[in-house]
Amino acid sequence: MLLLDVVGDDEEHALSGLLELIGDLVSNYENEHYAIEAAAPNDSLRFLIEARGLKQGDLSALVAQSNLSAILAGKRNISASLAGKLGKFFDVSPTLFIPR
Repeated sequence: MLLLDVVGDDEEHALSGLLELIGDLVSNYENEHYAIEAAAPNDSLRFLIEARGLKQGDLSALVAQSNLSAILAGKRNISASLAGKLGKFFDVSPTLFIPR
């Protein structure tokens, strides 16, 4: 039987503190040893397009085809305005499309 199964969502359970501690330790270990770097904005956009089975033309109401091709090739940045439109279109945070 797993600790998570025993404690569940019961924050008053006697073992809930232990479960939280283990969760924090695992999270810290993963962040230290297996950190995932943020994806480039164009890679995030490409992933969303592919994951949803879209074609570049499906975004034609948001961005011109030539601009989209340049963005996906990494030759052009995504503007703040376009980031907002893409965020709304894909239902994600626009910050996903802003370089870090």
